[in-house]
Amino acid sequence: MTKKRFQLTFTAEQDGLLLRDALKNWGISKRTLTAVKFSGGELIVNGVERTVRHLLSEGDLVTIVFPPEEVSEGISIDEGELDIVFEDETLLVINKPFDQATIPSFEHPTGTVANFAAYHLKRKGIPSTVHVVTRLDRDTSGLLCMTKNRHVHHLMDVLQKERKLQKFYVAIVHGHMKEDFLSVIAPIGRKEGSIIERKVSEEGQYAHTDVEVLKRIERGGQPFSVIRLKLHTGRTHQIRVHMSHIGHPLTGDDLYGGEKGLIQRHALHCHELLFPHPITGNMLQLTAPLPDDMSRFIHQNE
Repeated sequence: MTKKRFQLTFTAEQDGLLLRDALKNWGISKRTLTAVKFSGGELIVNGVERTVRHLLSEGDLVTIVFPPEEVSEGISIDEGELDIVFEDETLLVINKPFDQATIPSFEHPTGTVANFAAYHLKRKGIPSTVHVVTRLDRDTSGLLCMTKNRHVHHLMDVLQKERKLQKFYVAIVHGHMKEDFLSVIAPIGRKEGSIIERKVSEEGQYAHTDVEVLKRIERGGQPFSVIRLKLHTGRTHQIRVHMSHIGHPLTGDDLYGGEKGLIQRHALHCHELLFPHPITGNMLQLTAPLPDDMSRFIHQNE
């Protein structure tokens, strides 16, 4: 199968600008440019390969051919199905089921999203490794964004830092929340003696979550709230820690004070991503329906 190398084309808008400076203006990072120069990429101006010291003229057509990438060590290429919500030559967004890890680990070396994505890229003849933009916990379901190129990964990271990548979740928490809407702003850091657990801590990193109550329900004689959350930051376990901190832990989240029984995993689903496409700038609004376990819990007896 022919390898489909990723490339971008730009038009120079002024005379006398070094190609190197134009590339910087077009969002090409130093790391990406180094890879283009030394790892098999090409810089082509009006059909002729040039160096970064080439002086551009207004109207010059510049094509950047990005080098092929190798699948990262530790990621085996496993055949498996991905529930693809959106795909083009730059992005791959899937609806991840719960009970699947995002990337390999000692406990889950195979069968992860990254393993299946590596197979998907290979099958399509795309010479790239797996670039995960929005990682989800193993038991969190919903939208997960990946890119097919390190440059696009860089652009998506910039969008995240500028808070232009908006992430919305639906969760089921213990108790009836009094407020219909509140913002939880509380720093999050590691819990002493644990490599996994986090906690609200003055020494932690700034973290901000908006919470909106969608519905208050009772199940098995117990009160629950169905909530929609918007993440303004992306700290590890942010939603789980913040909801536990305000006294409404996620149903099924026994690590942070929730109880299993009516649902067997923490009831959290990334249902919407909203962001400008990193290449075209067009707004993308992607959604994923609630999985069966959460939907049944919310809508039983209706």
